[in-house]
Amino acid sequence: MGKSPINIEDGEFSSKKYLGDDEDVAANSNLVIKNDREKVPPDKHSAVKANRSADLQLEGLDFVPECEILGREAASAINRARTQRCKKELVHIACLAQEGKLYPQYLKSQCPSQDARMGKSLGCYQDERQFRLLSGYFSNLKNANSPEQCIYLCLQSGFQYAGVQYSTECYCGNAAPPSAAKLPDSSCNMPCPADPKEDCGGFFTMGVFQTGLPNLELSPVKSEPDDPKAQKARVVYLLTLNGRAVRQVKRLIRALYHADHFFYIHVDARQDYMFREMLDLESKMPGQVVVARKRLATIWGGASLLEILLTSMKELLTLHEKWSWDYVINLSESDFPLKHNDRLVQFLTANNGRNFVKSFGKEVQRFIQKQGLDKTFHECEAHMWRVGDRVLPWGIQMDGGSDWIALSYKFAKFVSSGEDDELLKGLKTLFKQTLLPAESFFHTALRNSEFCDTYVDNNLHITNWRRKLGCRCQYRHVVDWCGCSPNDFKPSDWARIKGTDERQVFFARKFEPIINQAIIKQLEEWIFGLHSPDTPSIDSYWQSVFDHRDQNPSSDDTFKTAGSSFSRISARMLCKIQLVKTLEINLYFHEDAFMGFLVKYQAKNLTENDKTSFTIETRFKPKSTTKIHSKETPFASRIESFIVSSDFDVKEMVSRNPMRVLGPFSQPTAIVQLSSGPALEGGLNATVMWTDPIGWLADITEIHILETAQTLSSKLTLKPPIRPGAWSAKIVTGSKVVAETQFLVMPLEFMSGVEVSSNQAEYVNSGPNEPYIVQKANSLSHVVHTPESSVVDSLLRKAAINSKRLGVDLQDWVDSSVERFYTLQSSCIVESASLGKGCPSVKLCHTKSWSSHYPDPKSYIGGVDFTTGQLI
Repeated sequence: MGKSPINIEDGEFSSKKYLGDDEDVAANSNLVIKNDREKVPPDKHSAVKANRSADLQLEGLDFVPECEILGREAASAINRARTQRCKKELVHIACLAQEGKLYPQYLKSQCPSQDARMGKSLGCYQDERQFRLLSGYFSNLKNANSPEQCIYLCLQSGFQYAGVQYSTECYCGNAAPPSAAKLPDSSCNMPCPADPKEDCGGFFTMGVFQTGLPNLELSPVKSEPDDPKAQKARVVYLLTLNGRAVRQVKRLIRALYHADHFFYIHVDARQDYMFREMLDLESKMPGQVVVARKRLATIWGGASLLEILLTSMKELLTLHEKWSWDYVINLSESDFPLKHNDRLVQFLTANNGRNFVKSFGKEVQRFIQKQGLDKTFHECEAHMWRVGDRVLPWGIQMDGGSDWIALSYKFAKFVSSGEDDELLKGLKTLFKQTLLPAESFFHTALRNSEFCDTYVDNNLHITNWRRKLGCRCQYRHVVDWCGCSPNDFKPSDWARIKGTDERQVFFARKFEPIINQAIIKQLEEWIFGLHSPDTPSIDSYWQSVFDHRDQNPSSDDTFKTAGSSFSRISARMLCKIQLVKTLEINLYFHEDAFMGFLVKYQAKNLTENDKTSFTIETRFKPKSTTKIHSKETPFASRIESFIVSSDFDVKEMVSRNPMRVLGPFSQPTAIVQLSSGPALEGGLNATVMWTDPIGWLADITEIHILETAQTLSSKLTLKPPIRPGAWSAKIVTGSKVVAETQFLVMPLEFMSGVEVSSNQAEYVNSGPNEPYIVQKANSLSHVVHTPESSVVDSLLRKAAINSKRLGVDLQDWVDSSVERFYTLQSSCIVESASLGKGCPSVKLCHTKSWSSHYPDPKSYIGGVDFTTGQLI
C-alpha cells in the first residue's frame, strides 16, 4: 500500500465527549462511540483555516533564511523569538517541514499481527442506520477518502477494521462484520473521491478492510504473585525535581524508602538550591541515591521533559548491574504514595514485565487535536514555539494520556537505547518536535513495539483534575498552546483518596505543603499510622525563597533588596552589630497558615576588640493595612481579607508571594478572600481603584464577583517599572468604597544582583512625571480624590530626589519604607555565641519552634543505618 497522507481537516470527525487524561477514563474506554458530530476544539480554529503565506520580518534576521517561509505560524514564531539562534532554529525546522523532510511518512509497527493483515479486504456488507457495522469512529473525508486512507486513519486511531461507505465516509471499529450481512462486491460501487477508479462502498453498503492491528487479548493484572516465593520486584524511583520544596522531597523519600529500592534524581538546571540539597542527600545515602550531573532546564510541555526521561533511563541501564532494578517509576516533588511499599512490591512482583501507562481512552483523533499532536513545535528560549501543521506518520497506532509511568527494565532498555531500531528512531524524531511529548511517546512506542502485549492502561496514579480551575491557559507565556494542569489535593478531597484503597493505584498528585500540608499528614498517617503526639514540627513547614549562593535562577532583585533591608532592620533592633550579608529567606507555615518569613543573615560585632561573626535568624510578618468601610451590602459583608501581592495562582486561587514583597517590576494583584454568606445572585462587578504614592489615580480594573466565588483577583495593568512607595487599592461597588488597603512597592537597591548605578536608580526608582491616562476615571469622579496641586508638586519633587539616592542614602529610604509595612516578631542565634557586652540575650534557634533550625523529623534524613537498612 502507498504511504500518502490525508488531511483530516478536510472533513469532519465525530466522537464521544472528550474525557481528557483523567485516571477515570479507563472505565469508559470500552464504551461504544456514537456518531455524533463534534466541532473542532476552540484552540484549533486557526489550524482549520488555510495556512496562508505570512510576512516574515527579514530585517530582524542577521542571516538569510534557507527557504521562503510560507506558514503563518512559523513566521509568527520566528518574528516573536528574541535571539538569532532561536530564530535560525525555527527557520530550519520550518523549511524541513515545508519540504517534507522533517518526519518519516511511514513507520512499521512491530506489534505481532497474528492473522491480521493490513489492507486485506473482507468484502462488501449491508449497513444499517441504527446499528452500524463499525461504530468506533467516523470521519467524512470529503475529498480524500479511499480504502487506503481510511485504513491508515483507523489504524492510527487504534481500530482493527476500516470501512468505506457512500463514497466519502470512513468508519472504524473492532468488531468483525457478521457473515449474514455479506453482499456481492458489486453492491459497493461508489467511486472514491481520492481515486475514482477505486470503490468506496455505497448507500448503506460498506467495504470492510483489516487495518493490520492485532486483536490482543491482554491478560488481566494480578493483585498478588502466583508464587509466594517469587523474587520481589525492585524499584528505582526517577525523581524529576524543580522548585525549592526540599523538605517535601525528603518527606517523599522517607515515605518511599526501602532498603531494596533506589532513587535517581534529576534536578532542573536552573535550580541550584535543590541541586545542592540533593547532592547532600546523595552523600548521606550512598549506594541508594544518585543525582544526575547532566542536567537540563525544562519548561511546562517542553520537548526537554522527554529528553530528561530517556537520558535518565539510559543512565539507569549502567546502574542495573549495581542496583538490579525491575521497574522505573517517575515521580516529581508533588507526588506522594497512597499505599505502603509492601503492597506496591507485591503488585509489581505479580505483574513483572508488564508496563503501566495511562491512556486517554479510544478518542485518538480528538486527543491528537486537543494535544496538538498534529502541530510541529520547537523548544528554544525556554519556550515551545508552534511552527505549523503536520501529518503524523501512517502505519502505527497513536496513543497517549499521562506522562507518569511505571516501566519494566526490558522496555525501558528498549526505548532508551534502541538507536538502530527504525520504529524508535522515527518516534524520537517525531516527538522531538511535539508538545508534551512524554504524554504520548512511551504509550505509542509500547503500542507499536514487540512489547505491545505488556500494555496496561493504568499508570498507578490518581490525579486531582479540576478542569474549570486547571485549564485557564496559564502557560501561554511558555507555550504557544492552551494547556491544563491538575490541582492540589486538600482535606476536602479525602473521600476520593480513601476510595483508592481497593484500587490498583499507588500514587497521587498533586501535593504542595505551601498550599496545604494537612492532607499530606492525613495521608501519611493513613499509610503508616498516627504520628506520636509529641512529634515536633508535625504541623509546620518551611520553604526557601532566597539563598545567597544561588546562581540559577539568579537572585530576584526585589527579594535581594528586601532581604538586605530586613537584615539591617533586625541588626539595628538587636544591638550594635554590623550586617555582613543576607544568607537565606524562608517562608514559615503552621497548621496551613502563613506565620511570617524568616530572614537569616551573618553579622559581626562593631567593637574593635571583638571580630566574632555569628548567624541570626529573624521572623517578620506583613502588617495589616486593610479597612472594611461598609458591611451592609452582601458583598462587603463577606469580605474576609483584602491584600495586594503578586504571583497569583489562578488554579489554586492563592498568591505564591505571601511575603507581599513587590518591586517596580512586579505585577501587583488585588486578592479578595470571601467568607461563606449570602449568595450573590447573578454575580456583580466591583471596581478596583489603584492610587500611586503621589496620589494620582493610576489604573482602574474590574472584579467580576461570581455567586460561588471564594477568592477574587484583579491585576494592575501598568507597564513597569511602576513608582516605588506606598500605594493604595480601593474596592468600589456602586457609589461606595467598601474596602481599601495599602501596599508597598519597594525601591530597588540592586539590578541584576549588583548595586544600582545612578542611571539605573533614576530609571527604576522614579516614576512618571505626568498623571496617568485612565479610562473610566470620569465614572468614578465621586470617589476619586485628587490631591491639591501644591501637594502633588511637593511629592513629585520628593520622588525625584528619592530616585537619585544611592548607597546608605538609598538603604535608609528602603528601610523606612519597609518598617511601615512589616513588623519584626522574634530573633534567634544559630550557633552558641554572644552578641557582645550590653546586648540582649538571644535564644538558640533550635529551641524556637518557628525557626528553620527547629527539629523537623518528618523531613529529616541523616543517613542510612546499614546494619538495619533504615533511615536515620
